Amino acid sequence: MAEVDVRDATGKKAGKVTLDDATFAMVPNVALMHQVVTAQLAARRAGTQSTRTRAEVAGGGAKPWRQKGTGRARQGSIRAPHWRGGGVTHAPKPRSYAQRTPKKMIRLALRSALSDRAADGRVLVVDWDFDAPSTRAAVAALAALEVEGRVLVVLTAEDEAAWKSFRNLGHVHICEARELNAYDVLASDWVLFTRETLPTSTVAPPGSDAPETPVAVGNAAKSARRSSTERESQIGEAGEGEAEAGVTAAQSARRSSTERDAQIGEAGEGEAEANVTARRSSTERDAQIGEAGEGEAKANVTAAEDHDTQGEFS
Repeated sequence: MAEVDVRDATGKKAGKVTLDDATFAMVPNVALMHQVVTAQLAARRAGTQSTRTRAEVAGGGAKPWRQKGTGRARQGSIRAPHWRGGGVTHAPKPRSYAQRTPKKMIRLALRSALSDRAADGRVLVVDWDFDAPSTRAAVAALAALEVEGRVLVVLTAEDEAAWKSFRNLGHVHICEARELNAYDVLASDWVLFTRETLPTSTVAPPGSDAPETPVAVGNAAKSARRSSTERESQIGEAGEGEAEAGVTAAQSARRSSTERDAQIGEAGEGEAEANVTARRSSTERDAQIGEAGEGEAKANVTAAEDHDTQGEFS
């Protein structure tokens, strides 16, 4: 693993860091870097170009002259593509030029670009100790570090003084560690990291020649992810509380609905028994009426027979 010196804004040595071989010592994949950079530049395109076809150009509804007899070529519209002021054939329309690039390819292209710059000795680790924003101090720091050409400075969101110091320099591009990409690395002659933004490094304390303990990759990015995780856990806890309250309310609603159904069922059973009793009484009355009717019918038959008998004897 290669070691590089950590320097301060005056160019003096302030410690050492060990560069991770997986990030800064791999064999660059030129074809992959080309593909990723091409996709990144394509995604930057606005894609708002638009021209009119012959159907969209105003006018041209009438035939310019009659079909035959004029000696000229037949024409149907003055807005045809071969006419001046006519529409455009296969006119470009708004579209998206974005290409889908797998995340593994993007990360590999970034490591290839960093390895290419590290192989040329153009990766530095600097402790910016600006007390206040100063463009003059930033220019002096770059001169002390003997950095020339286009420079990429990787900072954290907390390095406000360094941000404001470098932002007025046209040949300096500033980005956060989570925004680091292959194109910005390849477009720059120098890449300047801080202790906090150096990917996968082993940092030694200031004034020490020997490396010490490993530091997590991209502390700024990890702190952002940690904050995001905490917010998600809080949201999850709040969501669990709401879910439990919703389950309790649903159970209470179902319990109340079950009790009401039970009461309605009991009331329905009572009504059913009353209906059965009423039907039974009605049946008994019908039976009694039927028996009475049979008795009357028998009496009527007997009376008729007696009347017939008396008629015969008379």
